[in-house]
Amino acid sequence: MQDLSHPSANRPRNSRLALVVWSAGFVLLWNTGFIGAEFGLPYSGPFTLLFWRYLALSLVMGVIVAARRERRRVSRRHLVSVATVGVLSHGVWLSCVLVPIDRGVPAGIVALVVALQPLLTGAFSGLATGERTSVRQWAGLVIGFAGVTVAVGGRLTGGTPAAPGFYLLPLGSAAAITIASLIQRRRELREPGFELPIAFQLLIQSVATAAALLVPAFALESLATEWAPAYAATMVWLVLAVSLGAYALMWRLLSRVSATRIASLFFLGPPVTMLMAWAAFGDAVVATDLVGLAVAGCGVLLVTVRRGRFRADRR
Repeated sequence: MQDLSHPSANRPRNSRLALVVWSAGFVLLWNTGFIGAEFGLPYSGPFTLLFWRYLALSLVMGVIVAARRERRRVSRRHLVSVATVGVLSHGVWLSCVLVPIDRGVPAGIVALVVALQPLLTGAFSGLATGERTSVRQWAGLVIGFAGVTVAVGGRLTGGTPAAPGFYLLPLGSAAAITIASLIQRRRELREPGFELPIAFQLLIQSVATAAALLVPAFALESLATEWAPAYAATMVWLVLAVSLGAYALMWRLLSRVSATRIASLFFLGPPVTMLMAWAAFGDAVVATDLVGLAVAGCGVLLVTVRRGRFRADRR
């Protein structure tokens, strides 16, 4: 019989609780980014907003890394790998979301296309990481996407000024975050000896992302910015809560569970964002929002829970 008085007896339970808390925190913080975009886009173009965001994040992460003395020697190969993950999961992902919204594509349609990401991760995770997606997980992914479709379908309206090409851009977002997640998870599994502090990884990623965004921000938007108090406050939230908090939780989760399980959390994005929009802007909540959230939640549970427990794939 297991000695429950021993501290180690509580570790699995504590580990499962930590995964649940991290997952909930990630979903909430991540989706505030869409609300932040609504506040910030009236004051600058999408590339400019993202450039200032990641320039500020680079400065914040530089201070944190210096204070913690977490700087590490990194080979060129690993530096390129971490930087690539950053540009894909930050720069490309967000650009392919914000540009269509800025050009008139309804946020609901963008959310629906981006919600293909968990299905892409499930399809390619076996090839990239060797972690197969089970029949149960595939069922959960399909149910989760159905929940997103219900939530977004109830919000769609006809007739928008956006050019047809902008409707395809969110596919780039789904592909970018899928590739980034699989690269990160593959490294976690195949190079357990390669360990960099999360803060140091975020520093590399944010510097690479800011550098990549500078070109379109300057060439297409001339870095034009109206530094209103609302814009500055939005930037603080996007840097600290979303870019720092949400991404740190995502990388921490990827070190413990499969990419497919983490990807399934994105199904909760559209309905959760709609509820946040109700709280922030007074947008009406319709029945399909709640139904979609419930259905998507069931799909996420099928993907993330095994034998009644949300547990790590690798301790």
